[in-house]
Amino acid sequence: MAADDLAAPRSAEDGPPTVRRAVAAAAELLAAAGVPSPQVDARALAEHVLGRPLYLLPPGATFTDAGPADTGRADAGPAVEGGERFAAFAALVERRRRREPLQHLTGQMAFRHLLLAAGPGAFVVRPETEVVAQAAIDAARAVAAAGRPPVVVDLCTGSAAIALAVATEVPGAVVHAVEISPAAIALAGRNVAAHAPQVHLHHGDAATALPSLDGAVDVVVANPPYVPPDAVPREVEVREHEPELALYGGGDDGLDVPRAVVARAARLLRPGGVLVMEHAEVQAGAVREVVGAHGLTQVRTGRDLAGRERYVVAVQPDPSGQ
Repeated sequence: MAADDLAAPRSAEDGPPTVRRAVAAAAELLAAAGVPSPQVDARALAEHVLGRPLYLLPPGATFTDAGPADTGRADAGPAVEGGERFAAFAALVERRRRREPLQHLTGQMAFRHLLLAAGPGAFVVRPETEVVAQAAIDAARAVAAAGRPPVVVDLCTGSAAIALAVATEVPGAVVHAVEISPAAIALAGRNVAAHAPQVHLHHGDAATALPSLDGAVDVVVANPPYVPPDAVPREVEVREHEPELALYGGGDDGLDVPRAVVARAARLLRPGGVLVMEHAEVQAGAVREVVGAHGLTQVRTGRDLAGRERYVVAVQPDPSGQ
């Protein structure tokens, strides 16, 4: 089935394809290509082109008479006319069939309550990272509840998803976000400007970042690259479209970057400060050893919503014993 089949009428009397029929045909095309969520993706691409939810359309609406809604939405689809809207949809379906990430095609991705800009050059944030953000938010809220604005540092921030979740869910938090990739820092800048301009964005290496904050940070959170060199991701979208800088953590075990993050966190954290760092399920034990070797205590592994060991939490001890 080719993308041109989206336009093929079922009979001579059918006329132009309705939006719903085109979406159904697109879902079949995507399913045949192995796309994990073909119906959802086909619908999302149509809504992106039309700039409105499909449930607002009458049953027989076509791409010609279902133009973009005048909603003022920044994420509305391409400004095209009539048949061009269908052509734009068909082109996006073909690109998705070739396994370009949906988020790259629509230019947006959801994270917790946020709708963030997405694009090539920055890692597409995954749902499992939402629980990592929650652990950092909980730690920051505990500081705020004690009457002090929490200072939070997000190392390897990528699109700034975690930093923005903290900044928007913990009022008064002072959030710093660090990223080394020029492409990712550009995307992070767009997201910060749109959602929380008070976030301090820093272009630099997580291993040496923010020396002026040594001993003054309440929470360090990170989703660093951690994939080992021989563990090539199975998902085509990840393997062929995610930046290697955001995937592979270095070293035989993929933990060179996480080790550097833990070492930096140990210097940044104040007594009682909390480290939260994502890792792969198979790395939980090794990561706990790394964290303990840097003097952090109360080391524990957190699980994601699927029950997989997904992140480490640890505390900077207080030398005074308080």
